[in-house]
Amino acid sequence: MQTVTIAPSLPDSALIDVRNLSLSLGSPPTRIDILRDIDLQVAAGETVALLGPSGSGKSSLMAILAGLERPSGGEVRVAGLDVGRLDEDALAVARRGRIGIVLQAFHLLPTMTALENVAVPLELAGERDAFDAARAELEAVGLGARTTHFPAQLSGGEQQRVAIARALVGRPALLFADEPTGNLDAATGRSIMDLLFARQADRGATLFVITHDASLAARCARVIELSDGRIVADRRTA
Repeated sequence: MQTVTIAPSLPDSALIDVRNLSLSLGSPPTRIDILRDIDLQVAAGETVALLGPSGSGKSSLMAILAGLERPSGGEVRVAGLDVGRLDEDALAVARRGRIGIVLQAFHLLPTMTALENVAVPLELAGERDAFDAARAELEAVGLGARTTHFPAQLSGGEQQRVAIARALVGRPALLFADEPTGNLDAATGRSIMDLLFARQADRGATLFVITHDASLAARCARVIELSDGRIVADRRTA
């Protein structure tokens, strides 16, 4: 396994520092450019929305920043890691305690209780108090009475709360939420976003929300718009 090395301090205390990022599939003449000329810096503690239509490259950019996809070119440093230089095993280890991810599909393990689902990342990291920490995180998202329930016994909103607890239980510096309300009704979606922002503020984490919903994006302090694989706007909302 490759050794994980911590990058030097990032410019201006940036938690995310991306320079001239590109992502392409295939080779000329059939090459498809998914991301092009991306420059992006995000400070610790920011709330950022990545806004754009389907196919604009939002999820691809998130996948690279989260260490799930390799860029074709450019420099990518996230939470002190030089993402482009680590192999898959090293990235998996490096994400623990640095990066949390909440997806549209909840991706809970169906044969595990809510408590077990939340404890999994801590158990993989060898934490001794995994279940105590998981129980505390479930209490924090309002599911202290549902710890022994399996995913099939929970509503969609409750499952997403478990997913949020699982993403935050390792106290990551950076939390990605990719269309986190996409499988929920409007009222439940609003409550989930309220919870995400509350937990982000409590932990001081950087929250990066990927969405095509302008009203949801406006809840973040910063909105970055993507179109055809390029950043076309980057503005503060307050």
